Amino acid sequence: MVQNETTTLWGNVVDILSRTIYGAEVTIEGGRISRIRRTGKTGKKKTSYLLPGFIDAHVHNESSMSTPAAFAQTAVQHGTVGVVADPHEMANVLGVAGIYYMIDNVKDLPFYAWTGLPSCVPSTGLEGTTTVIDSVQTANLLKRDDIHFLSEVMNFPCVIQRESEVMKKIQAAKDAGKPIDGHAPMITGEDLKAYIAAGISTDHEAISIEDGREKCAAGLHILIREGSAAKNFHALHPLLKEYPEQIMFCTDDIHPSDLLKGHINLSVKRALALGYDLYDVLRAASYNPARHYHIPVGFLREGDSADFVQVNSLEDMHIEATYIKGVCVYDGKDTCGFPEVTATPNIINNFHALPVSPADLAVKAETSRIRVITCQEGELITGEEIHEASVWGGFVQSDTSRDIVKLVVVNRYYPAPPSVAFIKGTGIKHGAVAQSIMHDNHNLIAVGVNDENIVEALNAVIKAKGGIAVSSPHKETCLFPLPIAGLISPLPVRCIAEKYERLERDIKALGTPLQSFQMTLSFMGLIVIPSIKLSDKGLFDTNAFSFTNLFV
Repeated sequence: MVQNETTTLWGNVVDILSRTIYGAEVTIEGGRISRIRRTGKTGKKKTSYLLPGFIDAHVHNESSMSTPAAFAQTAVQHGTVGVVADPHEMANVLGVAGIYYMIDNVKDLPFYAWTGLPSCVPSTGLEGTTTVIDSVQTANLLKRDDIHFLSEVMNFPCVIQRESEVMKKIQAAKDAGKPIDGHAPMITGEDLKAYIAAGISTDHEAISIEDGREKCAAGLHILIREGSAAKNFHALHPLLKEYPEQIMFCTDDIHPSDLLKGHINLSVKRALALGYDLYDVLRAASYNPARHYHIPVGFLREGDSADFVQVNSLEDMHIEATYIKGVCVYDGKDTCGFPEVTATPNIINNFHALPVSPADLAVKAETSRIRVITCQEGELITGEEIHEASVWGGFVQSDTSRDIVKLVVVNRYYPAPPSVAFIKGTGIKHGAVAQSIMHDNHNLIAVGVNDENIVEALNAVIKAKGGIAVSSPHKETCLFPLPIAGLISPLPVRCIAEKYERLERDIKALGTPLQSFQMTLSFMGLIVIPSIKLSDKGLFDTNAFSFTNLFV
């Protein structure tokens, strides 16, 4: 079906605005619903249900390692009609050119890719990068019709302290009449009030029900995040009943293999299985994000854009078809209206790292005790522990008996000495993993037991100018290239997932119990999320918002 055709569907319409379900004959003309003739709810088992299309309320497309077009082509198979996209990975690597790339890649497709303007490029100014989007550029970009909101304001200390440059960006969004997304991990009390008073409207970093309730009570819209690394649905789902008008679903970061399995539909099914009200759940999956971000999707009313999902039942929620602007973009088997994904797109990058050697990673023992980063499954927040250093030949070494291994960050934008620390919780027993995905500046990050394997993995990524590499003793290094900004592959999501699954098997063979090792690793340098992280300039204490020493 093309947009200018007329078609008629029959099914049980789920009207989340009137909180009713009724049988109907739905006529679509010119991409809009021209008529709904009520026929009465049939109740027949084989009658499909028509629901509003799902919206991911906060996602970084780059986390899928696919282009926005490839992401959309996969997401529609799960009933997703749009995403609230924050391209701050591409923006941190390439600046404004990266944002334009993400917008242009998907702008002519039947999909609501609602793109925001990254507010923190760079995220703090305390790391080695070469791209900056300042308040003057922010004000000009927010005037564009294809920039719809100010993306998550991650530098929360500067917001709370009313730092001038950050506040100018927030004011620019207010002047443009566009929403301002938040990023408020572990912010509470008076600091939370000050953060919200600045104009922040959302948060997707709540990880406990107490945290979520405090933020909802203070007026924030809370996004229940269920991604590949951070999984907060279990902790936050009671908010669906307590604050139904303020809750949305999001993934934030989702891996290609997970995207193939499902998207926002999985949170919908999970919430319904727990007994939550159908209309409240569907509000969180569609109406709430559409209203908050002013996305012009339809809600199965006459005159609306014909954007909806056809499912077999309200219990199974099996996606039979997805319609966007009157086009059947997924018919239960194949996607329609999407161009063939090419393996040779326009390649843009910003990669100037030089090869490293084992000597670059040597850590001379200054004292007998070191600070160690601790990581855990399903959380972006890290801890800090003090341990006796394992010293051999005057240098600090990994100690797999205590699950303490070396963590390395290398600047990708210009030659600089590597930054080295130690991490606990990865579980790896040998080998190393390196990648050019490290939020948010996307310098290179590597973790490993011995320097030789760390160097081998890092240099494989450096030679390819971006990607993920796994190095282990007595085995050829496995490399997955990411030629677009060192973040994205030009391949279809299914091909990316197949290659990534091979990488995951190689990573598992190193001994890690982590289910999302690569994504967990990618957040070990994000210095705006507590408690202690490693940047290209050294260990950073997020709570004190200052650099700290490796040695105690």
